[in-house]
Amino acid sequence: MTSQILVIDDDPVQRRLLTNMIERLGHIAHLADNGRSGLELLERKRGLISVILLDLMMPEMNGHGFLEAIAERGIETPVIVQTGQGGIETVVLAMQAGAFDFVVKPVSPERLNVAITNALKLDHRENRGRASKRSRSGTVAFDDVVSASPAMIRVLDLARRAAQSNIPIVLEGESGVGKEMVARAIQHASERAGKPFVTVNCGAIPHNLVESILFGHEKGAFTGATDKHSGKFADADGGTLFLDEIGDLPVEVQVKLLRAVQQGEIETIGARHPQKVNVRLISATNKDLINEVREGRFREDLYYRLNVFPIAIPALRKRKEDIPVLVRTFVERFALEQRLTAPLVVSSGAMALLTAYDWPGNIRQLENAIFRAVVLAEGGELTVKDFPQIATQIPGYVVAEKSGFTWEETGPAKIQVADAGHLPPVYPHFAPAERAEGRNAMVADHQPENAIASVDDGGNVRKLADVEEELIRFALKFYRGQMSQVARKLGIGRSTLYRKLKDYGINPDDPFSEAA
Repeated sequence: MTSQILVIDDDPVQRRLLTNMIERLGHIAHLADNGRSGLELLERKRGLISVILLDLMMPEMNGHGFLEAIAERGIETPVIVQTGQGGIETVVLAMQAGAFDFVVKPVSPERLNVAITNALKLDHRENRGRASKRSRSGTVAFDDVVSASPAMIRVLDLARRAAQSNIPIVLEGESGVGKEMVARAIQHASERAGKPFVTVNCGAIPHNLVESILFGHEKGAFTGATDKHSGKFADADGGTLFLDEIGDLPVEVQVKLLRAVQQGEIETIGARHPQKVNVRLISATNKDLINEVREGRFREDLYYRLNVFPIAIPALRKRKEDIPVLVRTFVERFALEQRLTAPLVVSSGAMALLTAYDWPGNIRQLENAIFRAVVLAEGGELTVKDFPQIATQIPGYVVAEKSGFTWEETGPAKIQVADAGHLPPVYPHFAPAERAEGRNAMVADHQPENAIASVDDGGNVRKLADVEEELIRFALKFYRGQMSQVARKLGIGRSTLYRKLKDYGINPDDPFSEAA
């Protein structure tokens, strides 16, 4: 998945080497020779840059000055610091200033790939959400969470209930489903609203730095500790600490975390006495923590302390009702960011394509696909041609170099797709073959192939019962036999739906064959 990376380094050799590595990883590199020019470039391309690769030692504005500048401007783009000095003090200073990760020069392509991949996992655009409704502090309310599916609405109901107490919460779900966004909404709806919300990606911090980052250290606590630094727990005092990818936390650090949860106090490295903290803890994981406990990678006692109120966030493929709402939200936001003069809409064929895809990368992948389509859009409408990577992963779509799409398999017949106004159906066999064959020639130039015709082969208006039967078959296929969803979308009760299935002889498991 292509992302745009900003490289800030005063060494032209380093810039060239990093550019080659970034391009080999499939990303686009933008270059700046010092912090000031990097800041100007970032302001010009705000919303486009996904990750910043920053050198610390530079003229005019060094790396620390750059980190302070973007913090003052409320820019949350993840920053990977590169330094020739691998001392822990240098790293801690950068992390305290807001850096996401660090690499030591000369960095290997493998290490750089890991750092960029981890940075891209962050839900930064989800955290920013709809800019018009959020403050510069990045707060997120439950109203900012876009959803239309019953499964996600249940998640938000649980989250609202959890927000009324200080109970520890574990958000479970695949990468990219929006766990951090839900955590921020919980914070916003709780009595801790307006207090610090501190995020720690446990999987992105080097293991030898986890304890210092979480709990802090005293001056002289270890070699290179020339100053005292507070940890993330102390930074979050009075507010919420969000531990993302908690399953990646080293076992030796889990012991100290358990004490912090049980006793409400932390042990700073080098300190003589523990420090009391008042922190609301929200954890997130894309792993099966019970299996991690069985395998000995996660402490059982810590699991039961953290997993008091688990909330499972379903994958996007299990809540497809959310896809059209998310698509329109992302198109609107990115069109605004790109300063497009004319409104941008999504064609019905493109919307069907996006809804058909299972999105293994979940909301983050959908967001990136929409972002790319909006940036490269040539007209006022996004069509199937604007999503070639998605179309190639749907059975039946074939991408051609010039015309976009050539053939789409629909059983024994093939439908040729010559232009964007003549789109293939995303779900094959929506209409019974004997009906579709007779009317395809008449409607092909006027509507998508999955549309329901209003006239028959003789040019007369079709009977209402025939249209209703075909619409029910269509809905059963579209919503994959989910009867409650089909009834709700058709605007009828479930009992009425079952009666109509019986009347029309429709088999709900195979809508386009007759019921036995």
